[in-house]
Amino acid sequence: MDNSVRQRVFHRCANPSWLYPFMGVYYFLAHPFLYPLLRARLLPCLLLSIFVLVNLFLWTYLPQVAFLAIFHGPLAWANGAVLVLGEGAAIVALLFEGFFVDETLVDVFDAVLIHKGHKALVSSARTVDTTGDDPVHQLGKPKTSAIYSPFSFRQIIEFILFLPLNLIPVAGIPLFLVLTGYRAGPLQHWRYFKLLGSTKKDRNKTISQRRWSYTWFGTIALMLQLVPVLSMFFLLTTAAGSALWVDRLEKERISAQEHDTEEPLAREEYTDDPV
Repeated sequence: MDNSVRQRVFHRCANPSWLYPFMGVYYFLAHPFLYPLLRARLLPCLLLSIFVLVNLFLWTYLPQVAFLAIFHGPLAWANGAVLVLGEGAAIVALLFEGFFVDETLVDVFDAVLIHKGHKALVSSARTVDTTGDDPVHQLGKPKTSAIYSPFSFRQIIEFILFLPLNLIPVAGIPLFLVLTGYRAGPLQHWRYFKLLGSTKKDRNKTISQRRWSYTWFGTIALMLQLVPVLSMFFLLTTAAGSALWVDRLEKERISAQEHDTEEPLAREEYTDDPV
């Protein structure tokens, strides 16, 4: 097996996609230069999350538990909580758009890539000030529209339509999480595809090749965002985890390009000297 291929296989086994949302949490906490991006949105979004969840649990939790008890029996209390948290996540996601959180996610994503040495990739879509004290302060103005993940009413509607899956005993909650992750996972790399300048055809081909990797990433990201009150924090850390995954993908891509360049040269250098 070729050495570059061996390295790619090793990295994929050592860092499966579902780990990256957790790695994003650690990375975010371990790098204080990202903290200002959280503080800028923390208080309003924290209050918003609390307001939404308190009202949902106050007015909708018990009626939903009573309905779920018909299908789930004693499990209705737990499944009802997941159902309410899912509804809260959908509402908060809609309202977060009003706080321009997507812009903050772009900044987190780009700052992590700059810290990992991918300034050239980021500079394709925004100016990078190399004199900045840290990656966040190196972020300049976008050259084009900066979108981390495209907002889609279709995605929100599908999320709401998937909620009744929680009515299925035992298997309902995992099925809901996986199906939602299947749809949401690829959107976590929307910014990456834009930085690469990928066409729709190339993007769909790549998503198809990484379909299950994106599904597991999206599933874990959704599970984290269902944690009460901490949705905003985990949105930002997931963007950091997404950028860490891109760091690995970029290293693999560059390594593959270098290998493809070296291989023809090696063949040209070889000469058969007949005696």
